[in-house]
Amino acid sequence: MPFFYAFTSNSLLLNMFLSFFEVRLSWHMVCSSLIRANGTRRDLGMHKPSIRLRRLIQTGVFVGALTASVAGAAADTIKVGILHSLSGTMAISETTLKDAMLMLIDEQNKKGGLLGKQLEPIIVDPASNWPLFAEKARELISKDKVSAVFGCWTSVSRKSVLPVFEELNGMLFYPVQYEGEESSRNVFYTGAAPNQQAIPAVEYLMSEDGGGATRFALLGTDYVYPRTTNKILRAFLNAKGVADEDIMEEYTPFGHSDWQTIVSRVKAFASEGKKTAVVSTINGDANVPFYKELANQGVKAEDLPVVAFSVGEEELAGIDTAPLVGHLAAWNYFMSVETPENAEFIKKWHAFTKDENRVTNDPMEAHYIGFKMWVQAVEQAGTTDVDAVRQAMYGQTVTSLTGTKAVMNVNHHLSKPVLIGEVQDDGQFETVWQTDGPVIGDAWSDFIPESKKLTANWTYPWVCGNCEKPKF
Repeated sequence: MPFFYAFTSNSLLLNMFLSFFEVRLSWHMVCSSLIRANGTRRDLGMHKPSIRLRRLIQTGVFVGALTASVAGAAADTIKVGILHSLSGTMAISETTLKDAMLMLIDEQNKKGGLLGKQLEPIIVDPASNWPLFAEKARELISKDKVSAVFGCWTSVSRKSVLPVFEELNGMLFYPVQYEGEESSRNVFYTGAAPNQQAIPAVEYLMSEDGGGATRFALLGTDYVYPRTTNKILRAFLNAKGVADEDIMEEYTPFGHSDWQTIVSRVKAFASEGKKTAVVSTINGDANVPFYKELANQGVKAEDLPVVAFSVGEEELAGIDTAPLVGHLAAWNYFMSVETPENAEFIKKWHAFTKDENRVTNDPMEAHYIGFKMWVQAVEQAGTTDVDAVRQAMYGQTVTSLTGTKAVMNVNHHLSKPVLIGEVQDDGQFETVWQTDGPVIGDAWSDFIPESKKLTANWTYPWVCGNCEKPKF
């Protein structure tokens, strides 16, 4: 305060202050107005300092405003959108992904942030409401001005937001296994494609180690991911000599709770003399009553194994897993994986959540990989501009929690290992089979004739997600 009074009472200092700041302020304000109006900059010359401005300075108003402006500039952040359901049928799976993103952002901020700025998470709750996903995505990009969005679980939610990201040129990191048959320039798919989960899982079930199944019950939630995945699996099974009469398909709505009839039907299907397995693309909280009904009807893994694509450690945390021991899941990561990277991640997760019982799962690892790749790409590009970051994403590598090198390919899909695990009585998985190394994710399935001919490659000369020949 004494300095301020000395400053404003000294005419020489005051005039020096005016000559330096007022001219620049006038120039900035006039140019800013013209740029907003016309999109161009004009040389207008300088105006004489106003009496009003002198009075503002002398009363300290200008200094206060200047201080606030500097503070605002110092508080500038890079905003990161988190688009996961925190309520509704998918909250059981998605809430933990929100928490994982908060941990990753917090960790990056402790390292100094990104491009000299702190990261600011912007969290929204689309509430398992698919149209609301699109509204929230538009809000994040247009209103909140996020640099990237990490979110969605179901394919119907991803399909809902896709037109928004493409219209507004946003960037989405999608962390969950899906049906493939898509490659958007505005989405990086860090979860598994069918050739990184569904196909290897069924191959394992057909193998001697997997029980030699020759009949398959395909059970799924009624939306695009299960139906498209099962279309691919049916084509794959047909190619392997499995007849359509040996394939059963059943679909139920989100949140389905009465599984008695369907489980009875599956048991009858499995009792016809051929080794049968269940392939589950059931999503969300419907998995809890499904597995409970399996236990109620005495379905044991050695007689009728179930392999799930959307059940991980988080979903099993809410049920008694003792009757489910031996059933399977196919993912690219399990919490039980023994690597230094995974041990360190779990340690940080428990410290961040302050809960030693919190589990980790595959989609969390997908966010881990995607977020670290985005940070590296932003640092490489020197900007958060979506087009520049997109180009920098290709070829990014991150050591995954399984200890392998995850690579982002030009089709916007990762190279990842495939793991199949058996449910243990503590709710964890024991890995019983895995690929020798990472598998490149296919955007388009070789088992769908119309898809087999398509190429996804977002670099020159293709620059396309679904082309039969290069654009250039």
